[in-house]
Amino acid sequence: MSKEKKLRVGVVGLGMGRAHIEMYRKVAACEVVAIADPNRVRLREAGDKYEIKARYANAEEMFAKAELDAVSIAVPNKFHCPLTLAAVSNGLHVLCEKPMAMSVAEATRMQAAAAKAKKTLMINFSFRFTNASHALKQQVDAGVIGDIYFGRTVWHRRRGLPGFGGWFGLKDMSGGGPLIDLGVHRLDLALWLMGHPEPLSVSGSTYNVIARERARREKQPYTVEDLACGLIKFRNGATLILEASWALNINEPEQMVTALYGSKGGLVQKNVGGGYEFVAEMYTEEGGNLFTKRLDTACVPAPSSCQEFINSIVQNRPPLATAAQGVQVQKILEGLYRSAESGKETVF
Repeated sequence: MSKEKKLRVGVVGLGMGRAHIEMYRKVAACEVVAIADPNRVRLREAGDKYEIKARYANAEEMFAKAELDAVSIAVPNKFHCPLTLAAVSNGLHVLCEKPMAMSVAEATRMQAAAAKAKKTLMINFSFRFTNASHALKQQVDAGVIGDIYFGRTVWHRRRGLPGFGGWFGLKDMSGGGPLIDLGVHRLDLALWLMGHPEPLSVSGSTYNVIARERARREKQPYTVEDLACGLIKFRNGATLILEASWALNINEPEQMVTALYGSKGGLVQKNVGGGYEFVAEMYTEEGGNLFTKRLDTACVPAPSSCQEFINSIVQNRPPLATAAQGVQVQKILEGLYRSAESGKETVF
C-alpha cells in the first residue's frame, strides 16, 4: 500500500461501533467510508454526525458493494461468527468485538477462515490498550516480575445490569452474562500479561440472585448469570482466579483489578475510585528491601485497539490481539460455563 493511500474501513453496529469510528478518526492511515446497522435511526444519526455517505441496513450488502479494505464488527455476540465469515470471504480484514464468538467451535471457524483468506482477524480486547497495561507488559517481558505463578482478575459492578428485554440478558443472543461480557476483558488482560500459558483445567460457578429478583419484578426475560467465578489451572503450574458480576453488594460502582504474582515481584492494574481511570503498580524485593513502584507517566502512550488493527495491516504483521488468543479465551470461558452447569471440573 502506498503511503498516500488510506485503508477504507467499514463499521457494522452503531452502538459500540461509534467508539470504533471515533478511534479510526484519529488514525491517519485509514478512513471510515461506510457504516451498517439495521436500526435506521442510528444509521442516519451516525452517518450525519461523522459525514459518512455510504450507509447500509444490511452488513453483508455493505461487504459486497462498498469498496472496503477492512471492517469493524460491533454487533450482538450471536452475529460475530457469521459476519466475520462473510467479511473475510469478501476479502476484508476484520476487527471483531469481544467475545470472539458464542463458542469455541465458532471461534475456530473464524480463525480458520481468516487464515485461509490470508486476512487479519483481530479481537477487540481493549483493556490491553491502556498506558497502565502496556507499561506493566514491558516490565513483565523484561523479567522484573519473574515467573508468574498466581493471580486474580476481577470485574464487579455494584449495579450494572443491562436493560431487561435487551440482548445482553438473553443467552441465545449473548452466550452468557457478565462472565462473557466483562470477565472476558480481565481474563484476556491477565493471560496477555502472563504470556498466554496453556490452560489445563477450569472449575466455575455461576449465580443469578439479584438479577433474577429484578427480572421477576419487571416481568422481563433474563436467561444468563449475574455473577460468575472460576479457578483456572495452567500446564506450567500457574493458577488464576477469575470473577465477574453485573450486580454485587460491594461499595464501588465498578471494581476492576488484575493482580499477578511472580517469583521476583507482583503487579496490579486496577481502576481508581470506581471509575475508568487506571493505575499500574509493582511490588518487588531488592537487596532485602520491599519496594512499591507506580507508573506516573507513560513515555510511549499505548495505541488504541483500532490504531493497532490498522498498523498491523499496513505493516503486514500479526496484530497484538490475535485470533488464536481469542480462541484460547473462548476455550476458558466455555469451560467455566460447562463446569458451572455440570458441577464438575472441565479438563482440556
